[in-house]
Amino acid sequence: MNIRDMMRRSAQFHADKPAIIAGTSRLTFAQAWQRGCRMANLLLSMGLKPGDAVASLEDNTLEAVDFFLGAAIANITRVPLYARNARSSHQYMMEHTHCRAVVVAEHYADQLEGMNHELAELEHIIVRQKSGYEDWLASFPDTDPDVAVEPEQNYVIRHTGGTTGKPKGVAFTHRSWLEIGRNWFFTLPPVSPGDVCMHIAPISHASGYMFVPIWLMGGVNLVVEKYQADAVVDLMEHEKVAYMFVAPTMVNDIMHVKGVETRDYSSLKVLMIGAAPITEASVRKAHGIWGDALCQLYGQSEGVPVTMTMASEWVTEVAGSNPLRSLGKVHPFCEVEIRDPETQQALPYGEEGEICFRNDGQMSGYWENPEASAKTVVRGFIHTGDVGYLDHNGYLYMFDRKDDMILSGGFNIWPTELENVLATHEQVIEVVAFGVPHERFGESPYAIVMVDDPAQVTEQELIEMCAKELGSYKKPIKVEIQTTPLPRTPVGKMSRKLIRAPYWEGTGRTK
Repeated sequence: MNIRDMMRRSAQFHADKPAIIAGTSRLTFAQAWQRGCRMANLLLSMGLKPGDAVASLEDNTLEAVDFFLGAAIANITRVPLYARNARSSHQYMMEHTHCRAVVVAEHYADQLEGMNHELAELEHIIVRQKSGYEDWLASFPDTDPDVAVEPEQNYVIRHTGGTTGKPKGVAFTHRSWLEIGRNWFFTLPPVSPGDVCMHIAPISHASGYMFVPIWLMGGVNLVVEKYQADAVVDLMEHEKVAYMFVAPTMVNDIMHVKGVETRDYSSLKVLMIGAAPITEASVRKAHGIWGDALCQLYGQSEGVPVTMTMASEWVTEVAGSNPLRSLGKVHPFCEVEIRDPETQQALPYGEEGEICFRNDGQMSGYWENPEASAKTVVRGFIHTGDVGYLDHNGYLYMFDRKDDMILSGGFNIWPTELENVLATHEQVIEVVAFGVPHERFGESPYAIVMVDDPAQVTEQELIEMCAKELGSYKKPIKVEIQTTPLPRTPVGKMSRKLIRAPYWEGTGRTK
């Protein structure tokens, strides 16, 4: 099986049914597939061959859907770029994956200008002009080129969203991408034809895992070009959204839209939260708004899902477990081991170690990076770098990344402990905790919070909350209070590495 054949079959089965909503455009399966075929023929007319890698730098638009479909139809390997990344990252990703071309939205074109003269293998920078695009696309035939596609050929090469060092490429074949899609939806309420899946995160990245399965099951993919929390709430109600993927930062944004609690979400089946940990306070608030449609996902670019848990098993009480503090239950088609970092041996339930997993669709190794591959894939298991434990009911818990732990005066302090406490304050919208240098203790906990009204909360009040809940030795030495959002990575995650880096400058040490 391959993605092109399965998507083509669905386009035939659901030809006159709605498939795509993008801005004011509404396309049936037949219309969307026709545009995809034109894009495929456009790419092939430039001398590109099936199997070639082509990068893309764009937002969630109708034109992005054209490329998403067209690349699959032409058997072109997509290499998504991050719009908020630096030019050097774009250059590295394309050079590393041997891209012969890149498709770029007009407003991002300056980020790639002249790069075809800097990269030996990059032959074409295809700038998608706003004016003239429709006529240009229409000038290519809408016949299906029907190129050969093998299941083990690469479908997409995604890059890890790391904030330090060079990004690592993760290649997915047609087979592995289909396995991932199957597993994503295995534990979810079934998709009915016509169900709307809204993509507010880029379809080029995490939200894109949902695009193909929704298409295959006759659902509608609604792509949102610019994420705005109030507009998202309007669309959820007006378009009767059934499925959507959101990062915790987005959930917090949406929950603070005025009147969000009073909207009609009767069509919502799954509001999936993933990409980063979420605090217990945020989960409780979200459950109060969206009820049992709430769903938690945990995984990494290297392999996903590791856990996938609907609210009925997440926002609940289970003897011997604390589901709300967990990452959810281990997915039925995933193996998880908690391994001792030193011996690499699997540890019993309840013992703390590195979270390692094995599932269908996981990477076999990083793209052309055997050294990093050997460190991450050990005896068939992906080593996540996350520290946690697994309980006897199958719930997985994460403390933090190994390098995020705060070692203060001989005590181990996990930032998420502090974040969970601080997030319970009614004024706190976002929170991040991390270690800063300390002359006596080596390092000490420090926190930054975004609040609604700074007049309604004091730094000392927040510090005392932590001391009361966690003990005095774990309280932050300082809590910065601000009303602006905390810095985020190119994929919308809050990054401790980026936030704490300035505090370690000039110390001669790195964290």
